[in-house]
Amino acid sequence: MEKLIILAFIGLLAQLIDGSLGMAYGVTSTSLLLVAGIAPAAASASVHLAEVVTTAASGISHIRFGNVDKRVVLRLIIPGSVGAFLGACFLSSLPGDIVKPYVSLFLIGLGFYILFRFLSKIGNANPKPTPAVHSLSKKQLMPLGLLAGFLDATGGGGWGPVTTPVLLAKDMKARKVIGSVDTSEFAVAVSASVGFFISLGWAQVEWLWVGALMAGGIVAAPIAAWLVRIIPSHILGVLVGGLIIITNVRTLLLPFGFSSNLMFAIYFVLAAFWAVGIIYTVKSVPNAKKNKNPNFFKNSVDY
Repeated sequence: MEKLIILAFIGLLAQLIDGSLGMAYGVTSTSLLLVAGIAPAAASASVHLAEVVTTAASGISHIRFGNVDKRVVLRLIIPGSVGAFLGACFLSSLPGDIVKPYVSLFLIGLGFYILFRFLSKIGNANPKPTPAVHSLSKKQLMPLGLLAGFLDATGGGGWGPVTTPVLLAKDMKARKVIGSVDTSEFAVAVSASVGFFISLGWAQVEWLWVGALMAGGIVAAPIAAWLVRIIPSHILGVLVGGLIIITNVRTLLLPFGFSSNLMFAIYFVLAAFWAVGIIYTVKSVPNAKKNKNPNFFKNSVDY
């Protein structure tokens, strides 16, 4: 029972972050499930099954708050679904013990990407002008959706970290990006789940864990859709980036047989770096207010 409560809290926290940032539900949840000893394919399958419900709740919430661009959603869901299905079938065909370090390496890469993406935009009050998002054609969005869907299924996360920054780079309103990415992720989660069912069967899924993740995500979805309209997200971005890195380092380093002292030193350096990033971000909030930095507060997110 205690484990289910913890998983529900993980689901709540992950959805709160994902709904506020347009990324990190799958990465956060999968990272913690890998730490708990779940095989990569089973962890990704469980997370995507939970996402079928949480992304539906998130999408409905974002639609109600006016955070969705329907044209972007329609252009992403088909290639994203195809990529997610192929990624699920590919991951399920690989032995869990062999693929787990590679999945952790991918997640750590996403963690560093998220971390630096948020930190690099702090204090940039004069971003260069970029073309409008609607210059992105269907042909341009198709490879983006295909790649993001494949990475999402194979790594247990990746849809948001890949699609969200690309859309933001096209000067689309941040809340529209987040709402559109979260809404289109429903189709991606369904397709990945179908792929895992075909490849793994029902027996590999931890249904109690899925239910706990769902419960927490459903509670957080409307709260996150509301928060994305009113708060800056850089602090949450730095927090989730560091969390992903810390939770996956152990899985990546264990096969090398490092001593406990060396492992502690690595954790200490990473934790210190993370703490500096958090402090820097927190201190940037009053400075951004004082300088009226639109890049920090524009539509709650700009990264």
